[in-house]
Amino acid sequence: MSDHKKTAIVTKDAPAAIGPYSQAVQSGNFLFTAGQLGADPATGQLVSADVAEQTEQALKNMTAVLKEAGFEMSQVVKTTVFLVAMSDFAAMNEVYAKYLAPEGVAAPARSTVAVAALPKDARVEIEVIARKS
Repeated sequence: MSDHKKTAIVTKDAPAAIGPYSQAVQSGNFLFTAGQLGADPATGQLVSADVAEQTEQALKNMTAVLKEAGFEMSQVVKTTVFLVAMSDFAAMNEVYAKYLAPEGVAAPARSTVAVAALPKDARVEIEVIARKS
């Protein structure tokens, strides 16, 4: 793949885009994902009102998007986490660590920001940038 081209990534194993955007875009060795919510891919509805359960589902959705593009979580180099309430940080972080900072794997760089609201009244949204060697 040429470095100046971009390829849209789409999988039915993650919720469909709810606007004019791609689930992810690959450009060269990089993958840039849209934010994933804790929504069930089949129904598009949030799995729970609980931030830990939403984080778990968001990261399962992210894993599916990465897999569709031939990437793995271990190749994620940067994440951005959006939280409606910073009081949810610890619960989100506990689940996040299982997926993105397991023992022996360098954790990606991360920004976590509080936002006024998220689509579908979600409590957390996560986007990533991944890179293949």
